[in-house]
Amino acid sequence: MSDDNYKDLLERTGLIAAEFLGGLSKRPVGRPVDFGSLLESFGGELPAEGEDSLRVIEQLWRLADPGIVATAGPRYFGLVIGGSTPVSVAADWLTTLWDQNAGLYVLSPAAAAAEQVAGRWLLDLFGLPKESGVGFVTGATMANFTALAAARHSLLRKAGWDVEEQGLTGAPPLTVVTSDESHVAVFASLQMLGLGRRRVVRVATDEQGRMKADELRAKLAEIQTPVVVCAQAGNVNTGAFDPIPEIATCVHERGGWLHVDGAFGLWAAASPKYRHLVEGISLVDSASVDCHKWLNVPYDNGLVFVRDAAAHHAAMTLHAPYYVTAPGVERDNSNWVPEASRRARGFTVYASLRALGRRGITELVERCCGLAQRMAQQLSKGKGVRVLNEVVLNQVLVRFSDPSARDDDAFTAKVIRLVQEDGTCWLGGTTWHGMRAMRVSVSNWSTTEEDIDVSAEAILKCAGAAGSHLNN
Repeated sequence: MSDDNYKDLLERTGLIAAEFLGGLSKRPVGRPVDFGSLLESFGGELPAEGEDSLRVIEQLWRLADPGIVATAGPRYFGLVIGGSTPVSVAADWLTTLWDQNAGLYVLSPAAAAAEQVAGRWLLDLFGLPKESGVGFVTGATMANFTALAAARHSLLRKAGWDVEEQGLTGAPPLTVVTSDESHVAVFASLQMLGLGRRRVVRVATDEQGRMKADELRAKLAEIQTPVVVCAQAGNVNTGAFDPIPEIATCVHERGGWLHVDGAFGLWAAASPKYRHLVEGISLVDSASVDCHKWLNVPYDNGLVFVRDAAAHHAAMTLHAPYYVTAPGVERDNSNWVPEASRRARGFTVYASLRALGRRGITELVERCCGLAQRMAQQLSKGKGVRVLNEVVLNQVLVRFSDPSARDDDAFTAKVIRLVQEDGTCWLGGTTWHGMRAMRVSVSNWSTTEEDIDVSAEAILKCAGAAGSHLNN
């Protein structure tokens, strides 16, 4: 490809991007898709001869459009997904343009510097120990994986066992304690680490999904092995926070390791208004967070923080004879994550932190929380609508009932389906404490009060339509 053709391709792609982003707020957020037809349009045999690059991009734009969900837009409330801010999109384009392998310092000194500085800024923002190890991973699952690998290393090393060299066969037993409402990412990490999903000891939660510290203490009294406790900052359904100070006291009295899954909730530490929710976070041994959630950077981007940087490094470090290390340089990024070759994720985080600043991050968190409260208030006005949780952060759980409906679970599921088909906004469902519920997550930088009001109106309209259908 000539330089002129390359320039034409990038310019056309930029115009496509501008067209998409310009229409994002007006686009149906989600819409029914015939997957068979989508496959057929994408499909066929691999062409024997290559096609013109510009034509391929134009075709991809056309073929993909029916299956693109407006997760980056202001009215996507399913899961906890942030839409990328303009600066993070631009930084991500530069990341792609530079095409850096961020594994080793010698492959990209700039990537190493960006990650080290952005990591230091986040440690300060969250109130975590400044000596902590920091790793940039794909998301909270791998952040939890890395933290729990460090915990496994530390506790078994104290028991005289080198798990990285000797494996788990014959190793001293290790007990993992979770809450009844720990996120699936924790259990995915345990299964990959050979610690098992079913072998965990579960601790009961209260009516908002917070781990009960007194029950944890009672469970720990019965455990004779080294112990890892997994708490959470931000329940995936309610947004509630486990009582970290009490839990930390219980765990450290036993000489255990406390990990906190803070995928989205850890961002509360950036807000003076909500910082009390993560009181005691400086006491934890490790924590995870997603930047593609509330920092609103492109996928995939999560971080792990480990107080014992030596344990973090030992659990993750790898080396090969052909690896080139730079004398006097501490930051080979691959020593802190379960990957060698990987994208230079630190550039988008660095750019976003610098563009927003401490005040901008605070405003982003507090505005989303205020919008979640507004959503709860608007929906509460509807007949047969019940908000199930205390809206302490950005999560709203809603249940619907109708006099003609014999099963509120089925009725709630129907309302959710109608909302998804309507396309005004998109949100998902969950089962919480045995009840089917609508789950609304507000974490997009571009969401406005008008978006909330329009979405709430659409949701209540769909609830009314579901009831009318029953009455007919």
